[in-house]
Amino acid sequence: MSKQNGDGFTSPTKGYMSVPEVISDISDFVHDEPGDFYRLVIGTDSQARASNGKAEIDFVTALVVHRRGRGARYYWKKEKLYKKPVLRDKIYTETLISLATAQEIVPDLRKAVSPAKYDLEIHIDVGPLGPTRDMIKEVVGMVSGNGFVAKTKPESWGASSVADKHT
Repeated sequence: MSKQNGDGFTSPTKGYMSVPEVISDISDFVHDEPGDFYRLVIGTDSQARASNGKAEIDFVTALVVHRRGRGARYYWKKEKLYKKPVLRDKIYTETLISLATAQEIVPDLRKAVSPAKYDLEIHIDVGPLGPTRDMIKEVVGMVSGNGFVAKTKPESWGASSVADKHT
């Protein structure tokens, strides 16, 4: 059984893993093919629902290590917030969770895997079509201001596809 809350992540193949185990697993994956280049993606998606008459939002963060053209591994974790879903708040919270995940993982990951081996991207579930289009500059600015590269739809598959699978 996997945990869905807490500090760790769930691997689809290995189950629950602590953050150090995830970093070690990513390091092993990269070192299996040291000549390749990788993309590390962090993205969060959310889904609002009512449970027992109370509003709740499930936030799922995906951490993907992608060996360009040759496969990937991913890990995910779920957090619940009990509050009324407002689109602007959801998007800000998704972005903040992704940033917090990056700030937690990246320093230790840089010790295990040279930053020259991968690009790091924060995927944000906003795009030029639909109700989130007015928020693109704001959330991309949040990510860029924290020193990370932001990707939005249609390039933000880490949030809109991978994390979305588990919301």
